[in-house]
Amino acid sequence: MSRKYFGTDGIRGRANGLITPELALKVGQAAGLVFQRGDHRHRVVIGKDTRLSGYMIETALIAGFTSVGMDVLQVGPMPTPAVAMLTKSMRADLGVMISASHNLFEDNGIKLFGPAGFKLSDEVEKQIEELLDENLDKKLAASVSLGRAKRIDGVHDRYIEFAKRTLPRDISFDGLRVVVDCANGAAYRVVPEALWELGADVISIGVDPDGFNINKECGSTAPEALSRKVREMRADIGIALDGDADRLIIIDERGHVVDGDQLLAVIAESWKEDGRLAKPGIVSTVMSNLGLERFLKTHDIELVRTAVGDRYVLEQMLAKGYNLGGEPSGHIIMSDYATTGDGFVSALQVLAVVQKHQRPVSEVCHRFDPLPQILKNVRYRAGKPLDSAGVKSAISAAETRLNGHGRLLVRSSGTEPVIRVMGEGDDREMVEEVVDNIVTALGNAAAA
Repeated sequence: MSRKYFGTDGIRGRANGLITPELALKVGQAAGLVFQRGDHRHRVVIGKDTRLSGYMIETALIAGFTSVGMDVLQVGPMPTPAVAMLTKSMRADLGVMISASHNLFEDNGIKLFGPAGFKLSDEVEKQIEELLDENLDKKLAASVSLGRAKRIDGVHDRYIEFAKRTLPRDISFDGLRVVVDCANGAAYRVVPEALWELGADVISIGVDPDGFNINKECGSTAPEALSRKVREMRADIGIALDGDADRLIIIDERGHVVDGDQLLAVIAESWKEDGRLAKPGIVSTVMSNLGLERFLKTHDIELVRTAVGDRYVLEQMLAKGYNLGGEPSGHIIMSDYATTGDGFVSALQVLAVVQKHQRPVSEVCHRFDPLPQILKNVRYRAGKPLDSAGVKSAISAAETRLNGHGRLLVRSSGTEPVIRVMGEGDDREMVEEVVDNIVTALGNAAAA
């Protein structure tokens, strides 16, 4: 379907650019109308990360929801997976997370969850999009039926207890020195506290949000600061979350980055040994390294690939009965515990494996040697560069050259005007050449 507002992860864009108070109000009204099913008093849970525009968007959403008769429960800064969990556990009809995930503070977004805590299907998003372009004045609630809004206390403790219950009862992280980087984002309170309660020696960075510094030179997309801190403090492990804490990157004791593919390998191997994999397979995207696929094959675990986006990973998991999936970015979904990616719960699973083996993280979390993978982005202003004859020719030539020796993926981003070109294979020099040829063709098409 052609999307005007929704991308691969809700609605996202520049605050007061695409994401305006007017749009947020209409989203509240449209989503509220779509999710009013039955005669009960309907309600929505709204959480957010720490960016400045969150106040503006939250207020506008509240106006929208209450104007169509929905009550609003405000939980303040909370991780995205916590909002999904609370939506289900509090029997809300809808959940909303105000966040642009790993983007800097200038951007913001609106993520929606249904009553079971899952992100919305394409069909439901289409219903909401159609209403966004309608005049909804005649569909607003009568004066006597307007909704109310209130802040809810105690939800941080609920999420901490939920996360801790994903671990065996007798586990403790005593003796582990952990540096956690919360990206000055939504997890800045709950994650350090939970790790301390589990016995770890916790050193926290990225826990001083000011509205402007979310994801700025910190978090999972900028792990250099965490790497330095791990080495400085001689820590056992570093945990980097992004702005809304739905993704995870690990830093080993040497300061080296461990990406989502390695983490999937660690968890999959551990779960296979413990009999916890629902099926002998996991789900990831076309972006996952071929090295992961080869590693899993040696353990009789299938890698099922989907389009890029955690929603597609989850759809495949639910459709085929897999209970583990994720992306190289560190967005890991464990459907036994959560309805979306949860960076902190993923970190707990990795920490549990580290404690079990009593070996350095650099050994535990290095399960395979990744194949050389080159990823380059080409930004464009208008048009459809992928439709260019020159680009199509370059892609065809690259596929012919890589045949049997690697993989190629060229796709448009679902959240920004960027085309991503990824190539991987055993011969790094050849991969670089084919990627550069496509990037050059895209640049020429974008400039035409």
